[in-house]
Amino acid sequence: MMPQMNFDLPLDDETAKSLLSNLLDESRLYRFSKDYKELLDFVTKLRNFAPFNAFLLNLQKPGLRFAASQFDWRRRFGREVKEGARPLVILWPFGPIALVYDVDDTEGYPLPDSVLHAFRAVGNLKENHILCFTGLLAKQGIEVKLIEYGDGHAGHVQAERPPKATTEIIERSNDAKKRPAYRIRVNSKHDPNVQFVTLTHELAHLYLGHLGPDKYLKIGERYSLTHEQAELEAESVAYLVCKRYGVESYSEAYLADYVKDHTTTGNVHFYMIMKATGQIETVLELGDMVSFGPRVCNKR
Repeated sequence: MMPQMNFDLPLDDETAKSLLSNLLDESRLYRFSKDYKELLDFVTKLRNFAPFNAFLLNLQKPGLRFAASQFDWRRRFGREVKEGARPLVILWPFGPIALVYDVDDTEGYPLPDSVLHAFRAVGNLKENHILCFTGLLAKQGIEVKLIEYGDGHAGHVQAERPPKATTEIIERSNDAKKRPAYRIRVNSKHDPNVQFVTLTHELAHLYLGHLGPDKYLKIGERYSLTHEQAELEAESVAYLVCKRYGVESYSEAYLADYVKDHTTTGNVHFYMIMKATGQIETVLELGDMVSFGPRVCNKR
C-alpha cells in the first residue's frame, strides 16, 4: 500500500525514498539488469528534467521521446497541447507536483533538432571547462587538483589516512552551515573529457554517501555497501552525468558488462543514484531544466 502523503507540502527526502520504493515494488519494473541499463539510457535523453523526474516519466510512459510543461511548449517551441491530452506527473521543487506533456500530445511549429535528436552532444570539453568545474566545487569545500600520475591512475578522493585511499575523506561537515574539506585528485596527463569522467565518478562516491554523511552537502548516512555495489552505483551516476552532458565514458562499457554478467540489479539504490546525479549536475551548473513560468503564491 502506498504511504499516506500530504501533497500540499513539498516531499522531504524520506518521503521521496518511500514513494520510489513503493513505485518500484508495485510496478515490478527494473528487476533485471537489461531493464536497468535501458532506464539509465532513458534518463540520459531527458536532460531538461532532473534525473528523478525523468525516472518517474519513464515509469508512467515507457518510450517517451520528449516532454515539457505547457508553458515551455508554448513559449520555447511554439506548440500547443492538444485538447484532451493526458498529462504526466513530476515532482516540483518547493511544491507538490507539476504536470508535463509528451511531444506527441502537442501540435504547432516543427520541432527543433534538440528535441528530435535527444542524444545531442554539447561539444568536446577543453581545459577551461575543467578549471570552471574546479572553481565551482571549491565553493562547496571540494578541492580539485590536476596531478601528473601514471596513465593507469585516473584519480581519487584524497584519504585522511591509509589504507582506504579512495573511500575516505579529509573532513566531513556535521553542521549545515560549515563547509567540509574534501580533496579530489585527477590525472593531469589525461584528456579533459577523461578528466571529466574521473571527476564525476569521484563526486558520485561522495554524493552517494559512500564516504559518509555530510550535512553541508546534504548527503545522508548510508548503510554499508560491498565494493561491487558502491562501484556500480558510482559508475551509474558517472554514466548519467556524462551522457546527459554529451561525454562518452568508460562507464558505458562497465554497465554493458554488468548487464551481460548479471540477471538482476540486486541492491542498487535507484533513489540515491538519481539524487546524486541531480546534485552533481546542480553543483557543476549543468543541464537545462524545464520551466513552468512565474510561480503563483496562494495567500490565505
